Amino acid sequence: MDILWWLAPAGVTTLLAIVWVTWVGRDGHGVQDRDESVARLARALEHEHPVRQGAPKPSPAEQRPRDRSTGIAVRPLRQPPRQTLRQVPPPDAPVTPGSDAPGPQA
Repeated sequence: MDILWWLAPAGVTTLLAIVWVTWVGRDGHGVQDRDESVARLARALEHEHPVRQGAPKPSPAEQRPRDRSTGIAVRPLRQPPRQTLRQVPPPDAPVTPGSDAPGPQA
């Protein structure tokens, strides 16, 4: 139990912060008169608002089909590079100079 006494200052500080936030956030701060709020709402509703002509144009994000998200980032598969196969002459074919055949080079 003596080992945990170092936690006491942090615990007391946390409890004091909780009490202070509770006291500051209590009801009664910034209260407006109900009649004043109703009058502000009525003034806001009286204003003329512009009316749109026709249907709104969809944004580019809405035009393309949406991909289903799984929450996991998956990279698209890459095609492995195509390997070109060298033409290997049959074993009984004559060897021509400059070919890739094994043997001494001239």
